[in-house]
Amino acid sequence: MNQNQDSLNLFRNRIDEIDDEILRLLRERNETVKQVISTKIQNKLPIFIPDREDEKIENFRTRALERGIDSDWAEDFLRMIMSSSRAYQSGKTFPQTSAGSKNILLVGGRGGMGSLYARIAELSGHRISILDKDDWDTAGELVSGKDLVIITVPINVTQDTIERIGPLLDRETILADFTSNKTHILDAMMNVHKGPVVALHPMHGPDVANVSRQLMMVCHGRYKKAYDWLLEQFRLWGLRIKVVDPEQHDRAMHLIQGLRHFVALLHGSFMREFDLKPEDMADFSSPIYRAELMMTGRIFAQDAELYADIVFSTFERRTLLIEFLEHHKKLAVLVMNNDRKGFIREFNKISQFFGDFAEQALAESSYMINRLADRFG
Repeated sequence: MNQNQDSLNLFRNRIDEIDDEILRLLRERNETVKQVISTKIQNKLPIFIPDREDEKIENFRTRALERGIDSDWAEDFLRMIMSSSRAYQSGKTFPQTSAGSKNILLVGGRGGMGSLYARIAELSGHRISILDKDDWDTAGELVSGKDLVIITVPINVTQDTIERIGPLLDRETILADFTSNKTHILDAMMNVHKGPVVALHPMHGPDVANVSRQLMMVCHGRYKKAYDWLLEQFRLWGLRIKVVDPEQHDRAMHLIQGLRHFVALLHGSFMREFDLKPEDMADFSSPIYRAELMMTGRIFAQDAELYADIVFSTFERRTLLIEFLEHHKKLAVLVMNNDRKGFIREFNKISQFFGDFAEQALAESSYMINRLADRFG
């Protein structure tokens, strides 16, 4: 073995030693985090505090620069560590509000979202009951004395479920839902129940380990003070709360859910029709198209009925989709006429419409592309 190889092995051995030290420090950090979480639970403090995390990240970036380390990389590293700390909490105890333990009924609570929130609520010390499709013969007994009833059934049976359970509720019981449509559902809850009502929409799926940093949409209904403890409980779990108008919510969801999922159907259907196998497309894809392909593919790994319910949930959403398809026909004329100048004009109009957001999108998508390439390239 020559001298150069000896020197190389020396450096490699030192890198291995440093990596072992990093792992030891990460383990020590995890042990300290456990003590922090335990203290938070005892003192009924939120799991996730945005201001504290932002301050921590900014300080970490500054210290990285002082040491000649790329600050963006340092931030990514710290965020992964903090994400791991939050994941540790997923199977442990969660903090409870000062309002104390509540009796909560989850209608449809054996489904994905119901099961997730049932588990977290139980780990917070609340008493959880489940009413599912085979339990309606005991519904009156299950509903009696509940502080909170949350409707977590599929969207296509939500209104029927609300009308069915409404007459069984105590006057003081809070009635809430987790549906992605709000205007009609909030009206339905207000009509069947004269007590406290709040419309909720968790902006995440049931496959998250915990709900820290996730977004909960809230549309106020009636007697807000009665359900203030619920919103506080969400904050203690680390959820971000966004209060929205029901009509504003639904307009956004028509685009975010209905139209986006239909675009995925168009994309997937076209690939199937022309036998563009996703495995082959991925092999030939740039990082950005690979990301788009994966976002399309993940939809088809899930339940078709769920997505059909989302896409066809309301007349307004179906109307928007028809308008969307009609707009596509107008743009298709540019292709049929080989109208390059028309394409450029339309492109520039859209660029002006997006404005500064386009630059934000470029920065964020570049970040995602680079990280995906590092991980899966």
